[in-house]
Amino acid sequence: MKFAWNSNNLFDETIKLYHVTDDIDAQVANPYAEGTIEADLFVKCWIDTVQWHIEDIIRDPAINPVDALALKRRIDRSNQDRTDLVEKIDSYFRELYAGVEILPDATINTESPAWAIDRLSILALKIYHMREQVERADASPEHKAQCQSKLDVLLEQRIDLTTAIDQLLDDIAAGRKYMKVYRQMKMYNDPSTNPVLYGKK
Repeated sequence: MKFAWNSNNLFDETIKLYHVTDDIDAQVANPYAEGTIEADLFVKCWIDTVQWHIEDIIRDPAINPVDALALKRRIDRSNQDRTDLVEKIDSYFRELYAGVEILPDATINTESPAWAIDRLSILALKIYHMREQVERADASPEHKAQCQSKLDVLLEQRIDLTTAIDQLLDDIAAGRKYMKVYRQMKMYNDPSTNPVLYGKK
């Protein structure tokens, strides 16, 4: 099975594992061997899943503002962790294809493989939670029908994106495409580039 299809299965299992406790503070052992790409994909999806539920919690209109600020800070850290992990996954692909001879007419893609796989992880979360809405016992038939329609689109989107990612990886492996990774330069987390932070010195 292709890499992206395998990733879908891993993401689905990761999301199911999270919902065993459905707790943003749950500590779960990574089921994959340390140092493997599967272990990194698990952590990536776990970060996304926890953040998905924090985003739900923070939208509670009755939330204590102090708690909301703490969650916002946690989301900021989570976003940085997510970015760091995507870049680590791209490093895996760069090493994997380092020996490939790039063809003279090779072209570059609009995004790196890992950032495309990042979207697969988010799609897995959308599919899981949209399916929950379809199966809600307390929901109206109209609500379920609307959510089923959205679920159908999400499932189709996953097929298209998965196919495109695996085609991209095949093209990179054959030298028809080449990777060029730009590291994310987030300025708001850096005390030397965020004027609110360096202005306080």
